Amino acid sequence: MVLRQLLKRRTTAFAAAAVLLLAPPLAACSDDEPATGNQVTSVPPPPTTAQPPAAEEPDDPAAARAEITRNWEAFFSADTPPAERVKLVENGEEMQDVLAAFANNPQAAASTAKVTGIEFTSASGADVTYDLLVGGNPVLPDSSGTSVLQDDTWKVSEKTLCGLVKLSGVTVEGC
Repeated sequence: MVLRQLLKRRTTAFAAAAVLLLAPPLAACSDDEPATGNQVTSVPPPPTTAQPPAAEEPDDPAAARAEITRNWEAFFSADTPPAERVKLVENGEEMQDVLAAFANNPQAAASTAKVTGIEFTSASGADVTYDLLVGGNPVLPDSSGTSVLQDDTWKVSEKTLCGLVKLSGVTVEGC
């Protein structure tokens, strides 16, 4: 019984070694002619397709990124007067009640933002990644928001502002 198991193992090992030793020479001797009949042929890979075009960007993406960064950071700065903030948020004139509620929140008044990434979604829209800081400490790192080009100015979107207001637990008409 032990002898039979030993012979079986040796036979399996010899068969494996034979496959490993003979496969490369046999492959080198294969016919490169196209197969016919029941022979197996390799299928060429499908042709590569062109990557989809990148999302439309503004005419000057670098200048747009700089403006988005500057405007976002100014919007969230306590040093920015309310009249300036109106100019930095989408539909600012209509959002004055929301801005007032935002400014009256002590945490919001002490908040700042640091833009960490901008991806354009169109020539007039961008996804913005930013860290929201309160007193210099990150409270919402890697936050997501959007910026829109309105009246030739890149602004914090209404949607982003309303999301932050709702996150603070305050209900304000206009959001």
